[in-house]
Amino acid sequence: MAKKKINSIAGLVYSTDPNFKLPDETIDEQETIEPAQQPLKIRLDTKHRAGKAVTIIEGFVGTSPDLENLGKQLKSFCGTGGSVKDGIVIVQGDNRDKMLQWLIKNGYKLVKKI
Repeated sequence: MAKKKINSIAGLVYSTDPNFKLPDETIDEQETIEPAQQPLKIRLDTKHRAGKAVTIIEGFVGTSPDLENLGKQLKSFCGTGGSVKDGIVIVQGDNRDKMLQWLIKNGYKLVKKI
């Protein structure tokens, strides 16, 4: 199913105002802070997944490509599948201990296991 592009001009079709300008649609992403400063939280979740457990990492501050890269490395280390959506990393299975080890080994200091 194709995603629809929602325009932020709220149904505006035509304007007779000669000074009218469309609002800027730039979304500023935060720069990625160093791993020692990242306030990450690791938790186990089973809601809306038919009882299947997934490990979720939240709290990453940075750009989308850096988050995608972190998710890819964690999935590879755990040997499972998963995804990166809405600023969180989702890895299949209960891999909290493995992920905590990997994050601490790679310089992430502010990691909380929930």
